[in-house]
Amino acid sequence: MKTKLQLSFLLIFFHQLIFAQTDFELKARKIHEKIITLDTHADVPIMMAKEGFDIGQRHDFIKDGSQIDLPRMREGGMDGMFFAVYVAQGERSEKGNAEAKERALKIFKMIHEVAVKYPDQAEMAFNVKDIKRIHKANKRIILIGMENGWPVGNDLKNLEIYYNLGLRYITLSHSFNNDICDSSGDPEGPKFNGLSPFGEKVVEKMNDLGIMIDISHVSDSSFYDVVRLTKTPLIASHSSCRVLCNHRRNMTDDMIRTLAQNGGVIQINFVPDFIKKPSEPHEISIKALRMKMMRAETTPDEQKQIETEMNKLKEKYKGDVPSVKDAVDHIEHVARMVGVEHVGIGMDMDGGGELSDCQDVSQIPNISIELLKRGFSAKDLEKIWGGNVMRVLKETENYAKGKKK
Repeated sequence: MKTKLQLSFLLIFFHQLIFAQTDFELKARKIHEKIITLDTHADVPIMMAKEGFDIGQRHDFIKDGSQIDLPRMREGGMDGMFFAVYVAQGERSEKGNAEAKERALKIFKMIHEVAVKYPDQAEMAFNVKDIKRIHKANKRIILIGMENGWPVGNDLKNLEIYYNLGLRYITLSHSFNNDICDSSGDPEGPKFNGLSPFGEKVVEKMNDLGIMIDISHVSDSSFYDVVRLTKTPLIASHSSCRVLCNHRRNMTDDMIRTLAQNGGVIQINFVPDFIKKPSEPHEISIKALRMKMMRAETTPDEQKQIETEMNKLKEKYKGDVPSVKDAVDHIEHVARMVGVEHVGIGMDMDGGGELSDCQDVSQIPNISIELLKRGFSAKDLEKIWGGNVMRVLKETENYAKGKKK
């Protein structure tokens, strides 16, 4: 009799627990659906350039490795993303700069064509007012960022051209030094020990135009140079916390505090190597392959071969892939240290960002559920998912308007 009674109590307890979890997830999903969710770094143009890929059709991560398309954005409640105009670093010469500009302009055109081809599903946004209007119309919001300032070349007029095409942030460098600043990843080390003299002019011109300055990928010294010069808040569109994962692409606590004092925001990157330290053989192999892939001279056939090798490594070391909980550890660390006003999300999907329980954009409600579990409020989620970057964009817009008066 006693055993039956205990069993009944256990059944009741687990029944209530299941319903409590269900109610909790429903609450999180309702919040997620209501707020404006913006991701600050999406490499979907890389997929869009591949033959046969249609962003208006639903794809499958398991089948083709793609993580973003308009149907999955809607399915996951992903309201908007900054599509990256990414040009791998190549030769810094007059010819190289011209080629970089030409490639960048082709990517701009490709991004704009999404809104032309699918006007009922998506629309380009150029400012915060546009973001709110498009969200109200229940369309996907497309914004543009540039990953690697190499297409700027040595001509500040290029910044105006890109701004008029919708560019609203530039990641000053990528994995190698360019003419703007030193990168955190260049194997040859620093060239300028921070910003170049031309890079200082780029920072000033970006401020004046209303383009957000993104310090992801730059060297530590470049970051401090930018903070010293900028008149507007900065973003780190896809970076994570070095104290939790010791990678030079991540930001130190002092850098994050300095960014917060500037009024800026660090958007947490979901690339596994930047979230959780992988096993040593995995880390060394992935790093070597990435450096090959990030060189402009890598041919399409070589790119395919590298992708095949990377997929084999991913399968071999799939136990290294971090979870949503691991990623939210980074969000929570920033929020506790400098406040929830200075953290956001830049998943780097289609560019290496992947979690075991958030493999594509349709699964992003899992992030909101975990944040709510940690005690973050609905207001906090609103700031993390879009409010913080909209604040920085608005302040950047306002500064530029003041300069134009």
